[in-house]
Amino acid sequence: MPTTIHTLLIANRGEIALRIIRTARRLGLRTVAVYSDVDGTAPHTRAADVAVRLDAAPSAATNTASYLSVPALLAAAKETGADAVHPGYGFLSEQPDFARAVIGAGLTWVGPPPEAMDAMGRKDTAREIAGKAGVPVLRSLGNVRGGWFAAQGNLPFPILVKAAAGGGGKGMRIVRGEDELGPAIAAAGREAAAAFGDDALLLERYIERGRHVEVQILADEHGNVLHLHERDCSAQRRHQKVLEEAPAPDLDPTLRDALHAWAVRLAREAGYTGVGTAEFLVEVGPPTGSTSGYGAWFLEMNTRLQVEHPVTEEVVTVRGERIDLVEQQLRVAAGEELGFTQDDVAVVGHAIEARIYAEDAFGGFLPQAGTATRVRWAEGSHVRVEAGIEDGTVVPAAYDPMVGKVIAIGADRETARRGLVDALDATAIGGLVTNTGFVRALADSDAFRDGEVHTAWLDTHPMPAPDPAPALVAAAWSVAAAAVPDGGDGWRLGGPPADTWVELDDAVLRVSIARGEVRREGEPPTSCRAVGDGLLALDGATARFAVDVGPRSVEVSTRGHTFRFVRPGASSVGAAELSDGVVLAAMPGTLARVEVRDGDLVTTGQTLGVLEAMKMEVALLAPADGVVRVRAGAGDQVAARQVLFEVGPADEPEATDG
Repeated sequence: MPTTIHTLLIANRGEIALRIIRTARRLGLRTVAVYSDVDGTAPHTRAADVAVRLDAAPSAATNTASYLSVPALLAAAKETGADAVHPGYGFLSEQPDFARAVIGAGLTWVGPPPEAMDAMGRKDTAREIAGKAGVPVLRSLGNVRGGWFAAQGNLPFPILVKAAAGGGGKGMRIVRGEDELGPAIAAAGREAAAAFGDDALLLERYIERGRHVEVQILADEHGNVLHLHERDCSAQRRHQKVLEEAPAPDLDPTLRDALHAWAVRLAREAGYTGVGTAEFLVEVGPPTGSTSGYGAWFLEMNTRLQVEHPVTEEVVTVRGERIDLVEQQLRVAAGEELGFTQDDVAVVGHAIEARIYAEDAFGGFLPQAGTATRVRWAEGSHVRVEAGIEDGTVVPAAYDPMVGKVIAIGADRETARRGLVDALDATAIGGLVTNTGFVRALADSDAFRDGEVHTAWLDTHPMPAPDPAPALVAAAWSVAAAAVPDGGDGWRLGGPPADTWVELDDAVLRVSIARGEVRREGEPPTSCRAVGDGLLALDGATARFAVDVGPRSVEVSTRGHTFRFVRPGASSVGAAELSDGVVLAAMPGTLARVEVRDGDLVTTGQTLGVLEAMKMEVALLAPADGVVRVRAGAGDQVAARQVLFEVGPADEPEATDG
């Protein structure tokens, strides 16, 4: 274990904080978590040996709030006796000034030197270093700073406008004609300034069909620089990675060797130490406009641990043992030598990772927030889960919406791909909208199977929206089966001969457990049979269903998708959710207006208030006749599933504290 590090503070949250804690604990290190008020009971807060509250403000409020507060983080380190800080990814992980502050406080910084972060953290300076190292880059077509544009000759559209500082797809626009250039520069500049505090932009030739291939780098302070092979992250939507895999499939061996060599030369030129990633664009088809002859160019370097690092860990071995990149970060930070050479590094098998986000993948990928009421992750020897949520975890609107990652490992790519589909089938997250079904559909697609997915593919080939019909049948079957006397297990073949009528949303279904069928008016019956724990055969096709039957709703998860069906006595109205007379915000937003006073008598359908969310105004309607209790004020920022109004019987007194 690193002998100069004893107590490690993790300046992050969620699944990456848990990931770092796991390795630190294995190495015998004491761990310190930090948290804002919304994360007071989060899994990472409970997992560490010590947890320190930062402040009440969400990180998005200002640049100095909670996880972005350098003074608060350093104070937490001092208070707990931490001698090292690991930044994870996101937040301050790529801020050289934070690294300098940590080092200046006499602590060990678990990351690259601040000078290397300065140089490689900006796309413009990274391009210069790449040129010195003999690494090919796309020809610059111009630059923009403060709105001033300097073009170099005629622009060969399409071109890519992108932020010079930072990454993650922010401040990036594709421009296909002269008329689009001005608006694209203005929009990208605003976005870059908001995200990175710098509106400088670069203009480059845009490669229509490219693969995103990145090389994992590991270097110590003793002059040893190694590559840990490569990953393919071409499955992206709007420049955000969705699926990642290692090694990169169907890559020309000569090009693969060139990418590895370029990444090592780049790291040496930058004076890089620790873990880092050199990202490259590889053109699909014959190379065009390439000076290297390979149709590949350097994009940028990530000066931190990558979200997708688990796929490298699952396939890269050192002398027959799988590598732990967090352990290597800690050892390098402690001044240790790597202790192995490039010849000791090998690749065994294949791994594919799916990022699970709290977002509506079939509604514009809008981020979601709320409480995860039920969380079931896949299990098995060939599945790895990096989870940031569990039953009851609140997913706030203030932070990045990624809640976990599911990684499947196989002897070859197809085995890993099928394993990932199975693992996502077994993943069920209730109470929260996630992209699980979306990534499951992508992993199961012929295009991904056949290697046809490039960086722009998802933006022109949307995944089909899920069909709710099978989930509706499973919900009706479960409601009817739950009423079987003598504690029926819900999906048994036996049961009363009489049919059961079930209302869900606007559908009325007749369920006959004795005959094994569910019938919806005007449609042919669906045969239904329980064939195992959580498995139903619908018209002979077996699928896994996770069903939670509640008094007012039924939630069904299948093939990664979660459907919520309202039972009699509750219905969805606009942007609100209703339950027993309670009106909840279905998404984060602002309660723009309150149209009633506390204690007013209201009637069903009467407007109680107006929620402003996602640039829309939606009326919140009374679910029943009765007395209204107002639980939020006009102008309040409200969270998803926050109680806004309650309507009770007119003769029902309001409960008071005794």
